[in-house]
Amino acid sequence: MDITIAISQKPPAVLDLAESLQRAITIIEEAAENGARLLVFPEAYLPGYPTWVWRLRPGGDMALGNEIHSRLRQNAVDINAGALDPLCDAAASHQMVVVMGLNEVDSDYSGSTLFNTVVVIDADGRIVNRHRKLMPTNPERMVWGGGDASGLRVVETAVGRIGCLICWESYMPLARFSLYAQNIDLYVAPTWDCGEAWLASMRHIAREGGCWVLSTATAMEGSDLPHDFPGREQLFKDDEWINAGGAVVVQPSGTVAAGPVLNEKTLLYARINTEAAAEARKSLDVSGHYHRPDIFSLTVDRRPMLPLGFTEPDN
Repeated sequence: MDITIAISQKPPAVLDLAESLQRAITIIEEAAENGARLLVFPEAYLPGYPTWVWRLRPGGDMALGNEIHSRLRQNAVDINAGALDPLCDAAASHQMVVVMGLNEVDSDYSGSTLFNTVVVIDADGRIVNRHRKLMPTNPERMVWGGGDASGLRVVETAVGRIGCLICWESYMPLARFSLYAQNIDLYVAPTWDCGEAWLASMRHIAREGGCWVLSTATAMEGSDLPHDFPGREQLFKDDEWINAGGAVVVQPSGTVAAGPVLNEKTLLYARINTEAAAEARKSLDVSGHYHRPDIFSLTVDRRPMLPLGFTEPDN
């Protein structure tokens, strides 16, 4: 299947969910005008990656960190309460598959704990997968709880079979293999990482998994932060690039097809053939003919997390 895909590295309205959703819908409209059938957003786009946790002094900026976190929680996405409905409607309206990174609060789970989540919205507007980051990295654990494997799935969409891992989850070999073993076409890696080492990893994964790899962070300057951001002048400078973005498309061979795009608040477009993934695995299929199931096995517990004190009802 030949399709046009788009990857956005435009910044959100940090800590403002309503405005970030509106920006996302505008980006969907722009991508649709350029013929895209799949659109990928960065890690935690709604309403912004918590880059401040890498700059707060451990134990020294507790009050400031709490103030920022409170703003983030108030603007986190409650999927079960319909917070993504406008985005789903826009995807359906333009018959576009949308992969969106977000800060999630789950009122059915605790209502307070946040998760680093990526959702896949099919071209009919249905959320067909929700994956929560299994292990937040270093200071990210001050923001997000750990996810489960209920979303560690490759799902069929209008543009092919899509699986997602978030940022450094791509450095978890068993997590990668769990996606490879599900006949993946498109490996989507929303991230905050950027640079030569990350690009090398994306190229390796494309070659290892025999799949297309689509990745991006948010291209953002200090001036993109709102003026009422707590501790803004203390933590950031207006003229600094906080993140370069690095949107990239890698072929199943490991060859870069488009990008990386650096220091531009833009969309990256590419024309891809999803059938190239299956073709690439003719010579190297790490979960098929290049696998030794008699020696190696992987078990994934995909049962969803439940609040403490609750158990699954008997069927």
